[in-house]
Amino acid sequence: MADTTTAAASKHRLWPVFVMPVLVVIAAAAWSAFWFYAASQVDQTVDAWRAREAASGRIYDCAKRTIAGFPFRLEVHCLDATVELKSQTADQAAAQTPPLTARLGDILVVAQIYTPKLLIAEFKAPATLSQNGQPVMVVNWKIGRSSIVGLPGAPQSADLVFDDLAIDRVAASVQTPVARASHVELHGRIAENSRPDHPTIETFLELTGATLRDVHPVLTKPFDADVRAMLHGLKDFTPKPWPVRFRELQAAGGRVEIMQSRIQQGDLIAIAAGSLGLTANGRLDGELHMTATGFETMIPALGIEQMLEQGVPQSTLDKVAPGVKTQDVDKLFGALDRAIPGLGKAVRENANAGVTAGLAAIGQEATLEGKKARSFPLRFVDGAVFIGPLKVAQTPPLF
Repeated sequence: MADTTTAAASKHRLWPVFVMPVLVVIAAAAWSAFWFYAASQVDQTVDAWRAREAASGRIYDCAKRTIAGFPFRLEVHCLDATVELKSQTADQAAAQTPPLTARLGDILVVAQIYTPKLLIAEFKAPATLSQNGQPVMVVNWKIGRSSIVGLPGAPQSADLVFDDLAIDRVAASVQTPVARASHVELHGRIAENSRPDHPTIETFLELTGATLRDVHPVLTKPFDADVRAMLHGLKDFTPKPWPVRFRELQAAGGRVEIMQSRIQQGDLIAIAAGSLGLTANGRLDGELHMTATGFETMIPALGIEQMLEQGVPQSTLDKVAPGVKTQDVDKLFGALDRAIPGLGKAVRENANAGVTAGLAAIGQEATLEGKKARSFPLRFVDGAVFIGPLKVAQTPPLF
């Protein structure tokens, strides 16, 4: 009788030993079921997002899509990714030009199972942009990644980072540099106290060691830039072609408020703040208050003296002084020579000094980072950019 009682007591004491393993097995089974259910929803979520984007003229596709990362992550691997862009610029929308197709290597998107609304993506270089089956541009980078918070609902923040970014134009199999940057960062988030029906977007752009060709001679030398801005006038985040989005912003009186910006190129340092909007024809309009030092170092980069000595091609003059015609320059120096022989030549040889003196006369004296500077308005008038009375650039329409 005693033995029977002892055996029963032993069995009673042993059952807790099996409880924990059983609970672990149940938890593991439940977690596995949850992971595979979440993985099964990825395809549906991605396809719904692709459908919304396609309606806006941005068609995304993968030659092969796989899902991995069990047990704590979801990893979506897109092989041979392509993006077809239709009507995403003012020129495309107006002329109905053929779509631009970008083809990337691989894209890896990662989400932690416990933070599914945070998506981190890595892009494998290069990206080739083609039109009518012919490559027109090649983009390369060392590191390319992004993150976004909030999907599949309205995004709360987004970040994009590239290291050693290089953009080349392709013509007849020959690649020509267009832009370079050792580091690029673009950040955006919903601003604090922003209304859900009229969101305000706070953005920050950082460029390090950047160069831009075919825009303006000054930008062919490396420069650094930091810009913080607020975008007002959005109504929603519904996917739309960019020209449509810009047109809605203009109709709603939307504006980009430049909170602060700083550009440095060697001894040239410039800061600016102000507000820019859009005209009815989609061109930038507004004013920035700029303070700059080291302008004199920028003048030789314009190549004015060399152009005047060798003659000024209209294409070059359009970059340096938009709106001025070659024949007007030739007539001016001819008139100077007729009035006082040799005066035209003297002006040509001292063009840089004249331009420097003209810039020094614009605006008011100021101090910037301990150096003498000039403070003046940088005006955008129907897309044209003016420093004082001098037109220095022309921006394209956005719709």
